[in-house]
Amino acid sequence: MLKTFAVAARDRARLAEITGVATRYGLGLLLSRLGIAPGTLAAEDDPAALAQRTRLAFEELGPVFVKLGQILATRGDLLPGEWIAEFERLHSQGPTLPFEQLRAAVEDALGELPEQAFASFDTTPLAAASMAQVHRARLANGHDVVLKIRRPGIRARVEADLRLLAELARTIESASAQARRYGAQALLRQLAEAMLAELDFTHEGRNADRLRADFMTERRVVIPEIHWRWTSETLIVMDYVDGVPPRDPQTLRAAGLDPGAIADLGADLVLDMVLINGRFHADPHPGNLLCLPGNHIALLDFGMIGHVSPQRREEFLAFIQSLTAGDPAALAEILTLWSGGDVDAPAIRRAAERLVANHGGGRLVLSALIADFFPIMRQERLLMPPDLLLIFKALVTIDGVLTAIEPQFDLSGAMSRAWPRLLQARLAPGNWIGTGQALLMELMRTGEDLPRLLRALTSKLDAPPPLPPPAGDGEMARAIRRAGYAIAAAVLLAGAMIAAGLLQG
Repeated sequence: MLKTFAVAARDRARLAEITGVATRYGLGLLLSRLGIAPGTLAAEDDPAALAQRTRLAFEELGPVFVKLGQILATRGDLLPGEWIAEFERLHSQGPTLPFEQLRAAVEDALGELPEQAFASFDTTPLAAASMAQVHRARLANGHDVVLKIRRPGIRARVEADLRLLAELARTIESASAQARRYGAQALLRQLAEAMLAELDFTHEGRNADRLRADFMTERRVVIPEIHWRWTSETLIVMDYVDGVPPRDPQTLRAAGLDPGAIADLGADLVLDMVLINGRFHADPHPGNLLCLPGNHIALLDFGMIGHVSPQRREEFLAFIQSLTAGDPAALAEILTLWSGGDVDAPAIRRAAERLVANHGGGRLVLSALIADFFPIMRQERLLMPPDLLLIFKALVTIDGVLTAIEPQFDLSGAMSRAWPRLLQARLAPGNWIGTGQALLMELMRTGEDLPRLLRALTSKLDAPPPLPPPAGDGEMARAIRRAGYAIAAAVLLAGAMIAAGLLQG
């Protein structure tokens, strides 16, 4: 039993609301164990049913809990499959509000009436979510746009929920070594960062602009244009895109689209984002994708964007290559790197051997690999970095979407097609500038040391011969001497090259 849950007076009403929802869904014992409120679980002990009730409670509690569930859906290293499956079903749909309840917020954001800002404005909502509501409008030039309007009062509720969950995480970690190992507070910091970014619609606008720049030469990928004149923290205005969600092949064919071509482009799009651009749409589910004439794809909703560092890209590629080669030792090195400082070497080795036995040395089916990967990590009590889990989640999501419209789709084949693009990107001149500058600076330092190195070499040549090596060590001594001469020659050659370059300049 944890200590009594500490709550600021301003958040007690919200805590009572959360407790009421949880109790209604039969989660009372969970609250009791956390020290929040007395209660009992519903009589039904089926883990799948408990996961479902938790998911329904999260949806009713609103955007913070929906986002928390979506983050937990990426943590296959922590949660069993039935919980992951339920959290993957979380949606952020919300009831529509009459526009008059939003009008004051819209007028404040626009600085004028929407009827004045736009040639036409539809007060009937196009869509509604727990954080925002969407309306259509038309510009004076006849261009169709949508307005995404933040719900009034949502920031105060989000901030209250984040405070409550942060206190809960702190309390759990203070009482549980396992919770400290799993990083409950770090998970909540990730949640807070994601939620506060999504509350500010200028963040989403900048994400859209960055992704559009990444694909400026790919005409088959459409990123709606952001109209910054009317965009602010509480309102974002972007191009309206009319297309078909990629839910089933029959609907796509009826619209004159080729499911196979859409699947290939969708795979190329996500792999380029992850492996080449280092910036990717973190939730490419069918609601955030539209298929357009000519077998083009539009991306929507840019509130959640993942970033992949160059180092992480290299690690992910090494992970795939070690599996393809059937090399458990190489795979264990990557898993050790991902596990951080708390490494259980036998567990790492067992995990690598099982993954290679199940998936190595042949055709790599990514969805099957990842479905196996997380349970193995959980059984061996190994944790993965959150950013890496987000990559896996995006790949699994797009694999599911594209398999639904093209049953024969194989993401591993798309990865094979991505290698030439990846190589081309690496060889692009822009990627060599930093490395070249660093190398030039190092050679310049070597050139400055050239006189000293020459004096040291001359002194060495004038010195008496060294004592003979101990018996039996002659070959080792000769090898070391040859290596030393080679290193000295290489350093002198580099210095001479730099000196020659400086003289020519």
